[in-house]
Amino acid sequence: MSPKEQRHLLNDIEQILKHAPLFKPRMPRTGKPFSVQMSNCGSLGWISDKENGYRYEPRHPETGEPWPHIPEQLLKLWTQLTDYNSPPEACLINYYIAKARMGLHTDDDEKEPNAPILSLSLGDDAWFRIGGLKRNDPTTRLKLKSGDIICMTGPARLIYHGIDRILPGTSNLIKKGGRINLTLRRVNPE
Repeated sequence: MSPKEQRHLLNDIEQILKHAPLFKPRMPRTGKPFSVQMSNCGSLGWISDKENGYRYEPRHPETGEPWPHIPEQLLKLWTQLTDYNSPPEACLINYYIAKARMGLHTDDDEKEPNAPILSLSLGDDAWFRIGGLKRNDPTTRLKLKSGDIICMTGPARLIYHGIDRILPGTSNLIKKGGRINLTLRRVNPE
């Protein structure tokens, strides 16, 4: 994705965050807050808390408002880069500050496991860890830069992955620094 396209998309995300502000989800069993702040856009949003665990909901957990629409630019990318007939229902917005991480996990909360996951990076570089279908499979890491896109589909749809660390100051796209990851998902079957 070109720098101009990234700036345009970041502007759209900033507008979304005015209506659906970032929040800190909590781990299901412990209630411990994530190090990443989150929001969503689309008809559904992914959230987590101690009381009800990981799930998709149609409304922001703090404001009670419906999530804003997914930007047209992201919907076009979904159409161009995935071979899936239905549009995404959720776009998870993760904001990473310098010390934020995302542990090794698999995206398996969706009722439609055959739909791909499309992920786009904006801002500072990050070390992305990818493994296999089992948590203890060997892993490798890949440096993601602003504008990089990953599509997990087919057998790779359920691989374990996470963010080991953010590399502060590697991008000037986001004024206050950090990294935004946008993850498009289809939640329900067609």
